Amino acid sequence: MEASVGLGAVFLSEVLGTGVLLLLGAGVVANVLLTGSKGKDGGWLLISFGWGLAVFAGVYVAYKSGAHLNPAVTIGILTSGAAEYAPGVPVGFGSTIVYFAGEVLGAFLGAVFAWLTYKPHFDAEPDEGLKLAVFSTGPAIRSYAWNLVCEIIGTFVLVFVILAFAKTPTQIGPLAVALLVVGIGASLGGPTGYAINPARDLGPRIAHALLPLSYKGTDGEAIGKKDSDWSYSWVPVVGPIIGGAIAGVVTSLVF
Repeated sequence: MEASVGLGAVFLSEVLGTGVLLLLGAGVVANVLLTGSKGKDGGWLLISFGWGLAVFAGVYVAYKSGAHLNPAVTIGILTSGAAEYAPGVPVGFGSTIVYFAGEVLGAFLGAVFAWLTYKPHFDAEPDEGLKLAVFSTGPAIRSYAWNLVCEIIGTFVLVFVILAFAKTPTQIGPLAVALLVVGIGASLGGPTGYAINPARDLGPRIAHALLPLSYKGTDGEAIGKKDSDWSYSWVPVVGPIIGGAIAGVVTSLVF
C-alpha cells in the first residue's frame, strides 16, 4: 500500500516543478524574441523544443506529487474518476486546491526568474509586445471564440494522451510527455501560442503586470503604460480547463 503524501509536500513539489517549467519555457521564448540574445530569431521549432524540454525537466522535479504542473491535467484526472492524483494523494477538494495553488505560484516564480535571467535584454527590447510574449500567450488572429476552440483542442490532446500514457506504459516516462508537448507546439500552436495550461499563462501574466516593464524612450524614461492584455487572459485559462475536463471524461469512457 502506497504511503500517503502530505499536501504540504504536494504543494512544494508543484511549485518547484512548475517553476522549472516556466523558467525554461519562458526562457526559450526570451532567447528567441528579445534584442541582443544569442538565440534571436531561432524560430518556432526552437521554442517548441524548448517548451518540451522544459516539461521534461519539470516532470522530474515534481515526481513526488505526480508532476501535474498544469491545472488542466489535475482537472483531467479529476473528471476521469481516478481515486488518486498521485500515489498516496487522494482526489478531493482540498488536494485539488493545493495543486492549483502550487501550479500558479510556481509559474509566477518561474517567470520572474526568467525575467531576471534576461533583464538586460528586456531593458534593450523596444517592442512591448515581444516582452509580453515571453510571459503569456496571445493569438495570431484575435477571435475569442476560435481562439477558445484552439485551446480546448490542444489541451484535450495533451491531457487525453497523458492519461493514455498512464494506461499504456511506454517505459520512457517524462520523455513521452516532452515529445507530446513538442508535437502540440509544432502542429497546433500557431493560432494561439498553445498555452494548454492555465497556470502557465495566468501566473506569468500576473508577473508581467507586477514587474517593472514599460515602454521606454531613447533616454530610458518610461513613455507608455504597460499592457498585460487582460482582455484576452480568460481564453488560455477557460479553454484548457474545458479541454482537460473533456479529456478526463473521454478517458473514463474509452479506457
